[in-house]
Amino acid sequence: QVQLVESGGGLVQAGGSLRLSCAASGSIFSINAMAWYRLAPGKQRELVAGISRGGFTNYADSVKGRFTISTDNAKNTVYLQMNSLKPEDTAVYYCKTSVLTTTERRILYDYWGQGTQVTVSS
Repeated sequence: QVQLVESGGGLVQAGGSLRLSCAASGSIFSINAMAWYRLAPGKQRELVAGISRGGFTNYADSVKGRFTISTDNAKNTVYLQMNSLKPEDTAVYYCKTSVLTTTERRILYDYWGQGTQVTVSS
């Protein structure tokens, strides 16, 4: 099995910054992609940023120019640097990874982190 542990959330004033981390461990053969999603009250889950094995990235329009996704492949860790935070960014942020496991190397499986709360005050 694969586990994802998230950290870095908290309460910050508008205009401030936070850096989220998500470390993957377990029976990982290879990582196909990693991404950050967020869920705010009254809204549907939204893809915030994603990065593929080849390094291609994509961002939600609302965070372009403010957020940056990156990885440390040696540590199986993905980061989300969040700058110029706005109250609208308030949500629970979830890390997701798509992997091939060591026991099943032909099928991709998705795993989710436990979520970390980000609250941005006005």
